[in-house]
Amino acid sequence: MSIPNLPRIIYGTAWKKSDTARLVTSAIRLGFRGIDTACQPKHYDEAGVGAGVAASLGAALTRADVYLQTKFTPLSGQDPARVPYDASAPLPAQVIESCAASLNNLRTPYLDCLVLHSPLATPELTLEVWQAMESLVAAGTVLSLGISNCRAGQLIALYAAARVKPAVVQNRWVQATHYDRDIRTFCRQQQIIYQSFWTLTANPQLLADAVIAQLTVKYRRTPAQILFRYLTQSGVVPLTGTRSEAHMREDLDVFEFELSEAERARVDDIFRCSCR
Repeated sequence: MSIPNLPRIIYGTAWKKSDTARLVTSAIRLGFRGIDTACQPKHYDEAGVGAGVAASLGAALTRADVYLQTKFTPLSGQDPARVPYDASAPLPAQVIESCAASLNNLRTPYLDCLVLHSPLATPELTLEVWQAMESLVAAGTVLSLGISNCRAGQLIALYAAARVKPAVVQNRWVQATHYDRDIRTFCRQQQIIYQSFWTLTANPQLLADAVIAQLTVKYRRTPAQILFRYLTQSGVVPLTGTRSEAHMREDLDVFEFELSEAERARVDDIFRCSCR
């Protein structure tokens, strides 16, 4: 399933708490058109995202111009004191109630993408939740589906069993998983969008690499900009959760230059070496 309005970089809203609405408003004002959140009060203020989006819409910017992506978070990822759905309800009912809460929080009649925040304990339970998510696509409430925090085997099994195939995979961009080489290969084969998070935080060694440093001099960009540009040219959609407006501008500015094929190959080598 393709997502025609999916931006090439997305603003992530985890851990923003009471600053969420202000930061979302700033991100949209500066040019971000993709916002990621979750119906998980433990780490996200989804209603704050909705307030920030609502404050940004008007004659010049409509709901259709903004890609809104949120998540169904299973009980294992929720704060027991603040579960946004009936924890005693069957799994399908939890999904439906969570989506209804997201629509209300985000002040929108539909979601561009609903992401399963993590697989459940068994493939059968994961598929039960996914089928409930598929019913929301059938109803027109959700336009596409995705999964986060998954391993290659889990993704492949879900893809084989699903009627509505995953359109998005969102995973940590970390050395420990070899930067999801296997998953990204599968995503390319099946035309699934791969989204990275923890892209900068988890990779200070990459940002300090001599190859990146040389490219920063040539293009007069920051190490973060070089890495983001490499990823966007490689088909990865990075999430950025910066609180700084200056960094927001820099993140959006990565599309103003382009790495050559040879330069991208040099950056590829950094990843290969770091995973040995």
